[in-house]
Amino acid sequence: MTQAESSRQARARRFEVNGLAISGLSWGDPAEAPLLALHGWLDNAASFACVAPLLQGYHVIALDLTGHGQSDWRSADASYQIWDDLPEVLGVADALGWDRFNLIGHSRGAIISTLLASSFPERVEKLIMLDALSPGPVVAEQFPQQLRRALIEKPALLGRDNRVFSSVEAAIDSRCRTGLSRAAAEMLVKRSVRGCQRGLTWTADPRLHGASAVKLTDGQIRAVLSGLEMPTLLMAAQTNARRMPDMVQQAKEYIPSVLVEEVEGGHHFHMESATADVAKRILAFLV
Repeated sequence: MTQAESSRQARARRFEVNGLAISGLSWGDPAEAPLLALHGWLDNAASFACVAPLLQGYHVIALDLTGHGQSDWRSADASYQIWDDLPEVLGVADALGWDRFNLIGHSRGAIISTLLASSFPERVEKLIMLDALSPGPVVAEQFPQQLRRALIEKPALLGRDNRVFSSVEAAIDSRCRTGLSRAAAEMLVKRSVRGCQRGLTWTADPRLHGASAVKLTDGQIRAVLSGLEMPTLLMAAQTNARRMPDMVQQAKEYIPSVLVEEVEGGHHFHMESATADVAKRILAFLV
């Protein structure tokens, strides 16, 4: 194996930020251009295990966001709203000495990425969003009902146990039923289960299933997207026909400098047959 090939092998990473242990994976040489990667809901850093090795010339660090994968859960008094991860994400970047970096996010990670890039545009060189752009808006008048739902669900989820599986294969089967290929499901599951008395259970915090106490309004979402000053790439799954037109229109209408590309495949296209094409497009955009 050459030195270049060795640098593209995944390496485990661990960071301590704000009293929380944040785990992740990295690929590439630390001397290469920095690229921070944020996964989707109930996924983990392995979400980027297919595409990251193909991103030659970039030092990719993919995090397990709090409550996911091998990272710590938040304390009982805390929450998992989309902005709650921003202090830890910025803390990891600070620990790495990355004053400015490229940012890629998938699904929920893409939404978190838009918040970070809009709030700190001076720190994000280029932004890449995989099949997500922003959360669905909630009208301001619905705030009391949204808050009520979150307050009811939180105590119930604090006492809830995750589903138990008899084997890794059974856990993989459960992810395949959501539309993932078996190979992609296997990569994610192996980083998302732990042993328990009756077999295996998910490592994810059950509170991730709860309602957010606050949802952004349409005006707030427009402000976030309009604040994306950096070159931005939105890659949308062709099979997501129901949601894609609105997402693409929203991106073109509000993001100052955006390139929108459709990609063959489903929501996890960066882990499936289109991986090489996705990597090629990402590299072309980052140049």
